[in-house]
Amino acid sequence: MGNEKNELAFYNLPPLSLYVHIPWCEKKCPYCDFNSHALTDEPPERQYLDALLADLDQELPGVWGRRVHSIFIGGGTPSLMSPEFFQSLLSGIRARLSCLPDIEITLEANPGSSEVDKFKAFKDTGINRLSIGVQSFNSRLLRAIGRVHDGEAALQAAAAAPTAGFENFNLDLMYGLPNQDQKLAVQDLRTALSFDPPHLSYYQLTIEPNTFFCKYPPQLPDEDECWQMQLKAEATLGDGEYRHYEISAYAKEKNVCKHNLNYWRFGDYLGIGAGAHSKISMSDRVIRTWKLKNPSEYLSKAHGKERIGGRKSVPAEEIRFEFMLNALRLTEPIPIPLFQQHTGQSIASVKTQLEKAQEDDLLEFDGKSIATTHRGQRFLNELLQRFLPN
Repeated sequence: MGNEKNELAFYNLPPLSLYVHIPWCEKKCPYCDFNSHALTDEPPERQYLDALLADLDQELPGVWGRRVHSIFIGGGTPSLMSPEFFQSLLSGIRARLSCLPDIEITLEANPGSSEVDKFKAFKDTGINRLSIGVQSFNSRLLRAIGRVHDGEAALQAAAAAPTAGFENFNLDLMYGLPNQDQKLAVQDLRTALSFDPPHLSYYQLTIEPNTFFCKYPPQLPDEDECWQMQLKAEATLGDGEYRHYEISAYAKEKNVCKHNLNYWRFGDYLGIGAGAHSKISMSDRVIRTWKLKNPSEYLSKAHGKERIGGRKSVPAEEIRFEFMLNALRLTEPIPIPLFQQHTGQSIASVKTQLEKAQEDDLLEFDGKSIATTHRGQRFLNELLQRFLPN
């Protein structure tokens, strides 16, 4: 680890976000590779709250003096928890961390009557942004991907967010679903836009390892068909007031997701909860930490060092790759100083790869900024492979 320490130099630490993981959901979706576990009973709210705050207490020395720019509560299905749970959680967080006055606090929520009925109460806790996992408004397509809600519930949830007082909310939509064609994809998109969402996430269904769909793959549209769905989305949204700021994210000008933007710009994040990951920069290194994934095991060990599933000091070449893995998803140019500030290294360390990718029309590099071309967005995996560690 000694050589790695000498390669990195952080003069200004990246912005810091907080991620809170709630591991339970009503049912495990067949495409999901997140750390989520189907509930067989009521979630153990009191125990989990105590565990989260104990986890945070032990992480504080690593982030002393740093302000938190955003909080994201993900899962699982966090909206299964009660508003009282989040009231206590956010109070505990604010008592321990310095948060910006206008901090963005996002809660992931799924359609369903029990969750939708709680939207107003969630707003009253201080949560100021909802991210609603609609995925589709078509009941047949929702059944095909194993969602527990139907199209009517999706419509109700999308309508309920602004009614509950959320001026900032996101609708999650997927395309490339089993037996979906371009017409159905556009129908979903236009239905979503009828609710005038401030933010829209629109991403392709992919088959991930260790999922039910990986073992029993459904028949999906081919890549050319999916690319046409993506192009139709860009055309549909491009005529309006939405800014396409990341490959799968569209937002009105003041509603870009601050938390996700910090990820894509390779900022720092502190993660608490079962399976949560952290990336924390120090003056001469970057430390990655991850927590125990199993909720029961995490609950039993959250008050001690045993809650840590693993920790590593990230080698310089991996940091360069991880920066590109995130930042090249952005459609806006990436200033060269951002690479230097958030990796602790000179842009010269990747200059050869950048110049070769520019020759192949995958990105533009003028010495001041880096920008992924339209071809680079389509063949992003090919572009990213150029920055893999040797």
